[in-house]
Amino acid sequence: MTNRVALLGAGAMGGAIGTRLLQTGNRLVVFDLDRTKVETLVEKGASAAASAAEAAAAADHVILSLNSARIVHQAVFGAGGVADGARAGTLIIDMSSIDPEATRALAANAAARGLRWVDSPLSGGAPKALTGELTLMAGGEKQDVDDAYAVLRHVASNYTHMGPSGAGQTTKLINQVLCGLNFLAVAEATQLALDAGVDAAKIPMALKGGRADSAILQEYMPRFVAKDYRRTGRIDNMVKDLNGAQDLARLTNTAMPLTATCAEVHRMLTAAGLGGEDQAALMEYFKGPNKDIAR
Repeated sequence: MTNRVALLGAGAMGGAIGTRLLQTGNRLVVFDLDRTKVETLVEKGASAAASAAEAAAAADHVILSLNSARIVHQAVFGAGGVADGARAGTLIIDMSSIDPEATRALAANAAARGLRWVDSPLSGGAPKALTGELTLMAGGEKQDVDDAYAVLRHVASNYTHMGPSGAGQTTKLINQVLCGLNFLAVAEATQLALDAGVDAAKIPMALKGGRADSAILQEYMPRFVAKDYRRTGRIDNMVKDLNGAQDLARLTNTAMPLTATCAEVHRMLTAAGLGGEDQAALMEYFKGPNKDIAR
């Protein structure tokens, strides 16, 4: 059966999700305030909607790929939003990365209007969306999470129900702590290798399969060495997620000293005007003359 899907948010991530859904035979209607992003998906076979309400009216599943809880709330419950057009029982799948408490409030508001809600943030970025290999962590009622899989199976190779509403977003914050620390550790190690005169480009292969190995090491150390800053994510989005993790840590009284340091480095780069750059631009933090190393 062909899924009828509305997509709200056609940026780098939403555009990749939409492209994959079209490639796998889904019917897609798109709304974004930036019409050029909509047109990119229309050229691939999607339909354009004049509002979020119009998009939702044409779909059984509504996917959100937006930047903040405030924008999600406006897109769903504001004038001309999803709630104005969706039929009772429509399933909203929020693939944005927002805080768990806001997610629980959004889900409760949706339920009061006869709508269903699953929070399903992602890991893997736009490249994995295009190949259907995203990792998704879902929160919500089991039946709703199962129903969401009818659509999400086209973009994900790993899909886990983590618990009730907000559990997916909590898991995403944990994911971002691990990723943020790993990005920074690999960048720091790359700079040490460069300063010490080791061929840093060989390190990923040399360490492959060992305890220090990771997907970030394999993908990003070569990019750090080459200063390849092609964007697959944004430093300021990592700031948002690390801020969310620190907010959650304050609520749970969890000590996170490494996350605090990592967040400050990302904030410094954002303050320096690099917030829109890829994580590869972390190497800018280590700019400076190489040390003289005794050999």
